[in-house]
Amino acid sequence: QVQLVESGGGLVQPGGSLRLSCAASGRTFSSYAMGWFRQAPGKEREFVAALSGNSGSTYYAVSVKGRFTISRDNVKKLVYLQMNSLKPEDTAVYYCAIGVRVSTNHRDYDFWGQGTQVTVSS
Repeated sequence: QVQLVESGGGLVQPGGSLRLSCAASGRTFSSYAMGWFRQAPGKEREFVAALSGNSGSTYYAVSVKGRFTISRDNVKKLVYLQMNSLKPEDTAVYYCAIGVRVSTNHRDYDFWGQGTQVTVSS
C-alpha cells in the first residue's frame, strides 16, 4: 500500500507561482513513475506532468510546457510541481499519483493523493 499526500495549493494571482509537493510513504519510491494530474469543476481529469522512475525523463502537457517543472527527491520521497506564470485556466484540484510505468493516462497509475486546490484569480 502507498500513501500520497499533496500540499502547497492555494490562491494566487495570474502570473504568480506555486510549488506543489507530494509526499509518498509505504513503497520503494525511486524506481516508480510519478504523475501530476488536475481536474477542474465539470471537466475530466487531465494529465499535467510525469516523471519516470529510473531514467528521470519528464513529460508535460502542451498547456503547461515551459511554465511547469516536475522533479523528485528520492531520499525524502517527495515529488514537486513548480508552477510559474500561472493562468486562470490552471485553476483545478491537483493530484499526484504513482505507477509502475510513466504514462499520460491516469488509468495507468495505481495510487493517488487526496488532491490540493489551486485557484488562479485576481
